[in-house]
Amino acid sequence: MLQATNITFRVGAKPLISAISASFAPGKLHLIIGPNGAGKSTLIKVLARLLRPQTGAVKYEQIDVRDAAEADLAKRRAVLSQAIEVAFPLTVREVVMMGRYPHFGSRPGPIDEKIVDEVMAHFDVTEFTDRDYQTLSGGERQRVNFARVLGQLWRDGMNVPGDDDHEKPCRYLFLDEPLTFLDIRHQIDFMKKVRSFSDAPDVVTVGVVHDLNLAARFADQIILMNLGRVVATGSPAEVLTADRIRDSFGVEPSFVPSQSGLYLVFD
Repeated sequence: MLQATNITFRVGAKPLISAISASFAPGKLHLIIGPNGAGKSTLIKVLARLLRPQTGAVKYEQIDVRDAAEADLAKRRAVLSQAIEVAFPLTVREVVMMGRYPHFGSRPGPIDEKIVDEVMAHFDVTEFTDRDYQTLSGGERQRVNFARVLGQLWRDGMNVPGDDDHEKPCRYLFLDEPLTFLDIRHQIDFMKKVRSFSDAPDVVTVGVVHDLNLAARFADQIILMNLGRVVATGSPAEVLTADRIRDSFGVEPSFVPSQSGLYLVFD
Protein backbone atom coordinates (compact mmCIF):
# COMPACT_ATOMS: atom_id res chain seq x y z
CA MET A 1 0.00 0.00 0.00
CA LEU A 2 1.13 3.52 -0.85
CA GLN A 3 -0.32 6.29 1.26
CA ALA A 4 0.08 10.05 0.73
CA THR A 5 -1.18 12.32 3.49
CA ASN A 6 -1.63 16.10 3.26
CA ILE A 7 1.14 16.56 0.67
CA THR A 8 2.14 20.11 -0.27
CA PHE A 9 5.06 20.97 -2.52
CA ARG A 10 6.10 24.56 -3.28
CA VAL A 11 8.63 26.26 -5.48
CA GLY A 12 9.40 29.44 -3.61
CA ALA A 13 6.06 30.73 -2.42
CA LYS A 14 4.12 29.04 -5.24
CA PRO A 15 2.41 25.73 -4.37
CA LEU A 16 2.49 23.20 -7.23
CA ILE A 17 0.38 20.72 -5.29
CA SER A 18 -1.58 21.49 -2.13
CA ALA A 19 -2.90 19.33 0.73
CA ILE A 20 -3.16 16.13 -1.34
CA SER A 21 -4.14 12.90 0.36
CA ALA A 22 -4.61 9.66 -1.58
CA SER A 23 -4.07 5.93 -1.22
CA PHE A 24 -2.89 3.46 -3.85
CA ALA A 25 -3.57 -0.23 -3.30
CA PRO A 26 -1.41 -3.01 -4.78
CA GLY A 27 -2.75 -5.15 -7.59
CA LYS A 28 -4.42 -2.18 -9.29
CA LEU A 29 -3.54 0.41 -11.94
CA HIS A 30 -3.88 3.98 -10.67
CA LEU A 31 -3.83 6.73 -13.32
CA ILE A 32 -3.58 10.47 -12.69
CA ILE A 33 -5.23 12.80 -15.20
CA GLY A 34 -5.77 16.54 -15.44
CA PRO A 35 -5.10 19.58 -17.62
CA ASN A 36 -1.63 21.06 -18.16
CA GLY A 37 -0.30 22.63 -14.99
CA ALA A 38 -2.56 20.57 -12.72
CA GLY A 39 0.41 19.19 -10.73
CA LYS A 40 0.33 15.62 -12.06
CA SER A 41 4.07 15.19 -12.67
CA THR A 42 4.90 16.94 -9.41
CA LEU A 43 2.70 14.49 -7.51
CA ILE A 44 4.32 11.49 -9.23
CA LYS A 45 7.79 12.80 -8.34
CA VAL A 46 6.80 13.33 -4.70
CA LEU A 47 5.28 9.82 -4.50
CA ALA A 48 8.50 8.38 -5.96
CA ARG A 49 10.69 10.44 -3.58
CA LEU A 50 12.28 12.36 -6.43
CA LEU A 51 10.97 15.51 -4.72
CA ARG A 52 10.57 16.11 -0.99
CA PRO A 53 7.34 17.83 0.07
CA GLN A 54 7.36 20.76 2.47
CA THR A 55 4.42 19.27 4.37
CA GLY A 56 2.82 15.85 4.62
CA ALA A 57 4.15 12.32 4.32
CA VAL A 58 4.42 9.51 1.78
CA LYS A 59 4.46 5.99 3.19
CA TYR A 60 5.27 2.69 1.55
CA GLU A 61 3.67 -0.04 3.67
CA GLN A 62 3.47 2.28 6.69
CA ILE A 63 7.15 3.31 6.39
CA ASP A 64 7.86 6.96 5.66
CA VAL A 65 9.94 7.09 2.46
CA ARG A 66 12.04 9.87 4.00
CA ASP A 67 13.54 7.17 6.23
CA ALA A 68 14.23 4.64 3.45
CA ALA A 69 17.80 4.00 2.31
CA GLU A 70 18.26 4.82 -1.37
CA ALA A 71 19.99 1.50 -2.08
CA ASP A 72 17.05 -0.45 -0.64
CA LEU A 73 14.48 1.76 -2.35
CA ALA A 74 16.14 1.32 -5.74
CA LYS A 75 15.53 -2.43 -5.60
CA ARG A 76 11.76 -2.04 -5.42
CA ARG A 77 10.88 1.40 -6.77
CA ALA A 78 11.25 2.23 -10.46
CA VAL A 79 10.38 5.43 -12.32
CA LEU A 80 9.79 5.88 -16.04
CA SER A 81 10.05 9.53 -17.04
CA GLN A 82 9.04 11.06 -20.35
CA ALA A 83 12.52 10.60 -21.83
CA ILE A 84 16.04 9.59 -20.85
CA GLU A 85 19.16 11.10 -22.37
CA VAL A 86 22.31 9.02 -22.79
CA ALA A 87 25.35 11.24 -23.34
CA PHE A 88 27.75 8.49 -24.47
CA PRO A 89 27.44 5.42 -26.71
CA LEU A 90 25.72 2.41 -25.14
CA THR A 91 24.15 -0.60 -26.75
CA VAL A 92 20.46 -1.23 -26.17
CA ARG A 93 21.28 -4.22 -23.97
CA GLU A 94 23.58 -2.08 -21.83
CA VAL A 95 20.78 0.47 -21.36
CA VAL A 96 18.32 -2.24 -20.31
CA MET A 97 20.91 -3.72 -17.94
CA MET A 98 21.00 -0.34 -16.16
CA GLY A 99 17.70 -1.36 -14.59
CA ARG A 100 19.49 -4.23 -12.84
CA TYR A 101 22.27 -2.08 -11.33
CA PRO A 102 20.67 -1.96 -7.84
CA HIS A 103 20.65 -5.78 -7.72
CA PHE A 104 24.31 -6.65 -8.31
CA GLY A 105 27.80 -5.50 -7.37
CA SER A 106 30.64 -5.30 -9.87
CA ARG A 107 29.01 -7.32 -12.63
CA PRO A 108 25.61 -8.85 -13.46
CA GLY A 109 24.93 -12.46 -12.55
CA PRO A 110 23.08 -15.17 -14.48
CA ILE A 111 19.69 -14.07 -13.08
CA ASP A 112 20.30 -10.46 -14.14
CA GLU A 113 21.21 -11.61 -17.65
CA LYS A 114 18.10 -13.81 -17.79
CA ILE A 115 15.83 -11.01 -16.61
CA VAL A 116 17.26 -8.64 -19.23
CA ASP A 117 16.54 -11.28 -21.89
CA GLU A 118 12.96 -11.62 -20.61
CA VAL A 119 12.10 -7.92 -20.47
CA MET A 120 13.66 -7.23 -23.86
CA ALA A 121 11.55 -9.99 -25.38
CA HIS A 122 8.49 -8.74 -23.48
CA PHE A 123 8.81 -5.27 -25.02
CA ASP A 124 9.87 -6.52 -28.48
CA VAL A 125 13.31 -4.87 -28.47
CA THR A 126 15.47 -7.99 -28.66
CA GLU A 127 16.26 -7.19 -32.30
CA PHE A 128 17.98 -3.97 -31.12
CA THR A 129 20.33 -5.76 -28.68
CA ASP A 130 23.61 -4.58 -30.22
CA ARG A 131 22.33 -1.30 -31.68
CA ASP A 132 23.68 2.02 -30.41
CA TYR A 133 20.86 3.40 -28.27
CA GLN A 134 21.39 6.88 -29.76
CA THR A 135 20.54 5.61 -33.26
CA LEU A 136 17.01 4.59 -32.27
CA SER A 137 13.88 6.61 -32.96
CA GLY A 138 12.03 8.28 -30.09
CA GLY A 139 9.45 5.51 -29.94
CA GLU A 140 12.08 2.78 -30.04
CA ARG A 141 14.01 4.47 -27.23
CA GLN A 142 10.88 4.64 -25.13
CA ARG A 143 10.24 0.92 -25.59
CA VAL A 144 13.83 0.22 -24.52
CA ASN A 145 13.26 2.33 -21.43
CA PHE A 146 10.10 0.37 -20.59
CA ALA A 147 12.29 -2.73 -20.60
CA ARG A 148 14.95 -1.00 -18.45
CA VAL A 149 12.43 0.15 -15.85
CA LEU A 150 10.54 -3.13 -15.67
CA GLY A 151 13.87 -4.94 -15.43
CA GLN A 152 14.47 -3.10 -12.17
CA LEU A 153 11.34 -4.68 -10.64
CA TRP A 154 11.12 -7.91 -12.66
CA ARG A 155 11.39 -11.30 -11.02
CA ASP A 156 12.86 -14.35 -12.66
CA GLY A 157 10.23 -16.44 -14.43
CA MET A 158 8.31 -13.94 -16.59
CA ASN A 159 6.91 -12.07 -13.56
CA VAL A 160 4.24 -14.72 -12.90
CA PRO A 161 2.63 -13.94 -9.52
CA GLY A 162 3.30 -16.59 -6.92
CA ASP A 163 1.41 -17.70 -3.84
CA ASP A 164 3.90 -15.92 -1.57
CA ASP A 165 3.69 -12.52 -3.32
CA HIS A 166 1.48 -11.17 -0.53
CA GLU A 167 4.31 -11.85 1.94
CA LYS A 168 6.96 -9.97 -0.07
CA PRO A 169 7.61 -6.22 0.16
CA CYS A 170 5.65 -4.29 -2.45
CA ARG A 171 7.25 -3.16 -5.69
CA TYR A 172 6.42 0.40 -6.77
CA LEU A 173 6.19 1.47 -10.42
CA PHE A 174 5.78 5.16 -11.34
CA LEU A 175 5.05 6.28 -14.90
CA ASP A 176 5.29 9.97 -15.82
CA GLU A 177 3.59 10.43 -19.21
CA PRO A 178 5.03 7.14 -20.52
CA LEU A 179 3.25 7.24 -23.90
CA THR A 180 5.32 10.10 -25.31
CA PHE A 181 6.75 9.26 -28.76
CA LEU A 182 4.66 6.09 -29.18
CA ASP A 183 2.27 5.44 -32.03
CA ILE A 184 -1.24 4.26 -31.19
CA ARG A 185 -0.42 0.54 -31.57
CA HIS A 186 2.47 0.76 -29.13
CA GLN A 187 0.47 2.94 -26.74
CA ILE A 188 -2.21 0.28 -26.46
CA ASP A 189 0.37 -2.52 -26.30
CA PHE A 190 2.22 -0.73 -23.51
CA MET A 191 -0.96 -0.11 -21.51
CA LYS A 192 -1.92 -3.79 -21.81
CA LYS A 193 1.49 -4.84 -20.52
CA VAL A 194 1.41 -2.35 -17.66
CA ARG A 195 -2.10 -3.53 -16.85
CA SER A 196 -0.88 -7.14 -16.68
CA PHE A 197 2.17 -6.26 -14.57
CA SER A 198 0.02 -4.19 -12.21
CA ASP A 199 -2.26 -7.15 -11.50
CA ALA A 200 0.45 -8.75 -9.35
CA PRO A 201 -0.66 -8.55 -5.69
CA ASP A 202 2.66 -7.03 -4.58
CA VAL A 203 2.85 -4.27 -7.24
CA VAL A 204 1.66 -0.67 -6.77
CA THR A 205 1.48 1.19 -10.10
CA VAL A 206 0.80 4.92 -10.41
CA GLY A 207 0.96 6.71 -13.76
CA VAL A 208 0.22 10.02 -15.46
CA VAL A 209 -1.57 9.94 -18.82
CA HIS A 210 -3.20 12.59 -20.99
CA ASP A 211 -5.52 10.38 -23.03
CA LEU A 212 -8.81 10.14 -21.13
CA ASN A 213 -9.96 7.19 -23.21
CA LEU A 214 -6.87 5.17 -22.32
CA ALA A 215 -7.38 6.10 -18.67
CA ALA A 216 -11.03 5.03 -18.88
CA ARG A 217 -10.15 1.74 -20.52
CA PHE A 218 -7.25 0.60 -18.36
CA ALA A 219 -7.41 2.27 -14.92
CA ASP A 220 -8.83 0.71 -11.77
CA GLN A 221 -8.62 4.08 -10.03
CA ILE A 222 -8.47 7.52 -11.62
CA ILE A 223 -7.21 10.58 -9.75
CA LEU A 224 -8.41 13.78 -11.40
CA MET A 225 -6.31 16.85 -10.59
CA ASN A 226 -6.74 20.53 -11.31
CA LEU A 227 -4.89 23.59 -10.02
CA GLY A 228 -2.65 21.51 -7.78
CA ARG A 229 -5.45 19.69 -5.98
CA VAL A 230 -7.32 16.41 -6.26
CA VAL A 231 -10.76 17.04 -7.72
CA ALA A 232 -12.06 13.46 -7.65
CA THR A 233 -10.88 9.90 -7.03
CA GLY A 234 -12.62 6.68 -7.98
CA SER A 235 -13.42 4.33 -10.82
CA PRO A 236 -13.48 5.69 -14.39
CA ALA A 237 -17.27 5.79 -14.36
CA GLU A 238 -17.28 7.69 -11.07
CA VAL A 239 -14.65 10.27 -12.04
CA LEU A 240 -15.22 10.88 -15.75
CA THR A 241 -18.52 12.72 -15.61
CA ALA A 242 -19.56 15.43 -18.04
CA ASP A 243 -19.47 18.12 -15.36
CA ARG A 244 -15.98 17.24 -14.12
CA ILE A 245 -14.53 17.03 -17.63
CA ARG A 246 -16.13 20.33 -18.57
CA ASP A 247 -14.91 22.08 -15.41
CA SER A 248 -11.35 20.67 -15.50
CA PHE A 249 -10.56 20.55 -19.22
CA GLY A 250 -12.90 23.17 -20.69
CA VAL A 251 -14.31 20.82 -23.33
CA GLU A 252 -17.75 19.33 -23.86
CA PRO A 253 -17.70 15.50 -23.76
CA SER A 254 -20.06 12.99 -25.31
CA PHE A 255 -20.11 9.38 -24.14
CA VAL A 256 -20.25 6.61 -26.72
CA PRO A 257 -20.76 2.94 -25.77
CA SER A 258 -17.95 0.64 -26.92
CA GLN A 259 -16.81 -2.94 -26.41
CA SER A 260 -14.05 -1.76 -24.06
CA GLY A 261 -16.46 0.30 -21.96
CA LEU A 262 -16.56 4.07 -21.69
CA TYR A 263 -15.48 6.07 -24.76
CA LEU A 264 -15.35 9.86 -24.89
CA VAL A 265 -15.72 12.17 -27.86
CA PHE A 266 -15.06 15.90 -27.45
CA ASP A 267 -16.84 18.77 -29.19
